Amino acid sequence: MSVSLIAAVALGGFIGAPSRLLLDRFISSRIETDFPWGTFVINISGSFALGLITGLAMHIKIDPVVRALLGVGFCGAYTTFSTFTYESVGLIQAGQLFKASLNIVGSALIGLAGAAAGIAIGMVI
Repeated sequence: MSVSLIAAVALGGFIGAPSRLLLDRFISSRIETDFPWGTFVINISGSFALGLITGLAMHIKIDPVVRALLGVGFCGAYTTFSTFTYESVGLIQAGQLFKASLNIVGSALIGLAGAAAGIAIGMVI
């Protein structure tokens, strides 16, 4: 593994993690609800972005370092399975089973649809 590949992943993560924090705070400050809209939107948009990167890589040649920067680094740090899980468990513990189910099923299905849409768009650009 090359130093440039590791540096690209680190740089992408350096940008992706604060982007996640800022977007989550932006959404949470505007929507007062128990449902974790910030994490939901972040994970769906991240799924779409990774799908788009993948579709582009399938359609045109993208340098492996650029793919690592955007896919592994940025998208990996931007999206968050751990926060999604934590928030889902919190909803279950609070007795909000419908919201927990909506978060779990909705995140999975809409995330998959977002990734598929991203791949499809990336392959035709």
